[in-house]
Amino acid sequence: MAASIPGIHHVTCITGDVQKCVDFYVGVLGLRFVKKSINQDLPDTYHIYFGDYLGTPGTAMTFFGWPTWPKQRAGSGQITTVSFQVPAGSLGFWSNRLKGLGVDHRMVSRFDADAIVLHDADGIEVELVAQAANDRWTPWPDSPVDAEHAIHGFHSVTMTLAEMAATFNLLTSVMGFRMVTQEGNRTRFETGAGGPHSILDVIESPEGPVGEESIGTVHHVAWRTPDPENQKVWRDTLLTAGRNVTPVIDRWYFKSIYYREPGGVLFEIATDGPGFTVDEPPEKLGTTLSLPPWFQVRRDQLDEILPPIVVPTTATTGAHQGVVNQHERGH
Repeated sequence: MAASIPGIHHVTCITGDVQKCVDFYVGVLGLRFVKKSINQDLPDTYHIYFGDYLGTPGTAMTFFGWPTWPKQRAGSGQITTVSFQVPAGSLGFWSNRLKGLGVDHRMVSRFDADAIVLHDADGIEVELVAQAANDRWTPWPDSPVDAEHAIHGFHSVTMTLAEMAATFNLLTSVMGFRMVTQEGNRTRFETGAGGPHSILDVIESPEGPVGEESIGTVHHVAWRTPDPENQKVWRDTLLTAGRNVTPVIDRWYFKSIYYREPGGVLFEIATDGPGFTVDEPPEKLGTTLSLPPWFQVRRDQLDEILPPIVVPTTATTGAHQGVVNQHERGH
């Protein structure tokens, strides 16, 4: 039997403008730009990663740069909100910061926590939940947000489904989630030890629009597994349960399997290792175009195709640390 899923590994979304995306997640939210790579299935496009200092599993928000995709069509069959955990008592700081940066936001209270709701540069709904408990988080010293208020990784994801009975069954009888509470049409599940980073909310919305893969939507959520051995057990378990699961795919920074839950949301189960320092030292993360070994032969071509990315150093001055050099060589 596979070890239970501890929580979220990463969340991957679609952006129409990688520069605006970087400006928001680094300059506004204070996450570190930890990896500049490519989408291995569409290798002439970016795959960029944000997270804590190391991009620790449970902190990595990632984006495919697909500017030609359709405009946002969010709805059922998708992850519709990505929630980050921030320290209790920090929402006043965040509200002032967002106001100062001209970012619209509102306060909500749900279950046992207060949160700020806002939207990123592509319109994805993001929450900052005042309930930080991620002891696996490593602060980024150069963040424009002080460590006492900083995002500690994910709190939860919310998926919207037209009908949730079959999903409920998969989550609780196959994937090891447990239902913890309900509020209106929202049902909360937890996995592993519970608490922030292990939470999945499901909203049942039979009348709402059906989501489509598009800019400003979440492409998939990845759940953690400790190692390839446990991942193989998960794959067998899911196949036995009738899910159509991909073979194990080597993503260089982790190994992955993919499948859709009955409501249509794409799930991934990803290994915790080897992590983002496999090809860059911690202090240099995100400073070069990082390519898996099997794509190195295309480096020169990709340097020509991919637009430069400028990483902000602060959100208030608009200062930049300079264009990340597309023509730097090596890993």
